[in-house]
Amino acid sequence: MKFSLNPGRTNIDFLRYRVVALVFTAVLTIGIIALVVFRGLNFGIDFTGGVLVEVETSGPADLGAMRTALGDGSFGDVSLQNFGSENAVLIRLSQDDTAGDAQGRLVEEVRRTLAERVDPQIQIQRAEFVGPKVGGELIEGAVIAFVVAIAAMMVYVWFRFEWQFGVGAVLALFHDVIMTIGMYAITGYEFNLTSVAAVLTIIGYSLNDTVVIFDRVRENLRKYRDMTVPELLNRAVNDTLARTIMTGLTTLIALFALFFVAGEALSGFTFAMIAGVFIGTYSTIFIAVPVLVYLNLQRRQRGRIGGEVEGDAADAADA
Repeated sequence: MKFSLNPGRTNIDFLRYRVVALVFTAVLTIGIIALVVFRGLNFGIDFTGGVLVEVETSGPADLGAMRTALGDGSFGDVSLQNFGSENAVLIRLSQDDTAGDAQGRLVEEVRRTLAERVDPQIQIQRAEFVGPKVGGELIEGAVIAFVVAIAAMMVYVWFRFEWQFGVGAVLALFHDVIMTIGMYAITGYEFNLTSVAAVLTIIGYSLNDTVVIFDRVRENLRKYRDMTVPELLNRAVNDTLARTIMTGLTTLIALFALFFVAGEALSGFTFAMIAGVFIGTYSTIFIAVPVLVYLNLQRRQRGRIGGEVEGDAADAADA
């Protein structure tokens, strides 16, 4: 028996659930926004400012003992986590008012404290310093990056198709951004510059999936003049469903490998990407495509493209 992940030709009535999907999406989006506003995100040192120190112990790191040694208040808020191996530890200190030589002295004080109380052979591998002003500038830059990316993609879709397609794509992309950021708020994963890169990558992945279906919608508008708009959209989604599934599965295989093998350094990025594959696929099928039904696509698109079909038929008859 031959096994295949390709569903073949399907005839699923996705548009039948468009009202339920859009209402569910609206309610969930409002809830996620409220969660982000009131609970907030676990911002990394890139945005909050502070000191990041990577240390390596002589044996498996005792995070409890290290946390106790540094938690006497002299280092401010301290968080620790393993980094790549059981010997490597990332230490984040909330102190961000140090400058110049004071930064070096702070790192040395961390090393000395841990050497005296935990592991005499502990070594500093690297240290990074981010001031609060730089953190604020990075937050502003991240917001600008999101806005510019979405605006540029809307213009691209608008010129390639029609304004209705551009609106549908942008609504789906806003959904993707909000849902992905919401996943960080729910799970408590650190949100840093790598997370921003993950969200921007998800935007590109989702738009690519959306454009593929939009191409088939435009093709169906030319070919099937007697179909209603929901029927045309359903056919387009079903025609590209095999491609959507195979693309998503192959992407997930690579991402799960990174998530379980690459360690803490890439866990936040791969977590967001894994969630983004599902979020982007959902938004394409249940947001970007159904929205076209409510944007008067039938009158503007089918009238113009139908004229092209009639013109082609007349030319063929004359020949």
